[in-house]
Amino acid sequence: MKKITTFLSAMILSTCAIAQIPNGGFETWMNMGSYTMPTDWDNMNAMTSSMTTYTCMQGTPGNPGSAYLKLVSKNVAGMGVVPGVAVCGTIDMSNMADIKPHSGFAFNQRPAYMTGSWQYMAAGSDQGFVAVMLTKWNISMNMRDTVAIGYQMLQGMAMSWTPFSLNLTYVTNSYPDSAIVVLSASNLTAPVANSYLYADNLAFAGNVPFTGVAGLKNAISNASLYPNPASAFTNISYKTAASGNVYIKVADVSGRTVKQLNSTSVPGNNTIRLNTADMSKGIYFVNIIDGLNSQLQKLVIE
Repeated sequence: MKKITTFLSAMILSTCAIAQIPNGGFETWMNMGSYTMPTDWDNMNAMTSSMTTYTCMQGTPGNPGSAYLKLVSKNVAGMGVVPGVAVCGTIDMSNMADIKPHSGFAFNQRPAYMTGSWQYMAAGSDQGFVAVMLTKWNISMNMRDTVAIGYQMLQGMAMSWTPFSLNLTYVTNSYPDSAIVVLSASNLTAPVANSYLYADNLAFAGNVPFTGVAGLKNAISNASLYPNPASAFTNISYKTAASGNVYIKVADVSGRTVKQLNSTSVPGNNTIRLNTADMSKGIYFVNIIDGLNSQLQKLVIE
């Protein structure tokens, strides 16, 4: 591993050129025999192709370019409604009742937002979304730390190409090593047939400066959750060297924020009680943020 000083220097020099989203313009498609799929983007076509039904399709012309991405949630015989979803990376299909992104693409920049163009319409009470999550592998915890999150539900409708800008919220002062982009025409847990999302020309833009390691001496430490697994509640315990405001952010595995808490810490040990009785069973990530410093803990609800 390179020395930290060398790493930081390389990061500072590279901020002038933001690495981009693979095939963000959806110009490259692969022929899979009975269907096509956008290069570098996973989707549900491999699962639904046996029924000659496809939720991810190539649209033409692009905006700009020759092609764009068409996601349409559809009722598939023997499977129910399958959401029109695409992930820049791979999708975890081990549990079709709880579809989640599995992995993304290598990325080491700190963009301020993601831009692009879209069209969308929800069927009934459905609600699609666009999400971005930047992460960094935590060697000591053997898990991924969230660096930044961007999430926007699709409300109303956009029946013609409309430019959008999705802001990224940084929860830790570090550089990511991976990014995941999720586009979905539907709520993944209760999709409704005929909801659609068209997308094109996705790109990262802007830059959130890395402010260095100054001030980390007052960072929170010794974070833990108990009980964990939890059912009705869990206690968030941590230690800090100085008084200040603490922000608790709870996200599911797709990066969607499900709970937020604000508190004030005192020097030494601190404990915050988090009510989990209204949370669905599954895996969550609790980010304890003090200024530019944070610690991430994995929480299991059973």
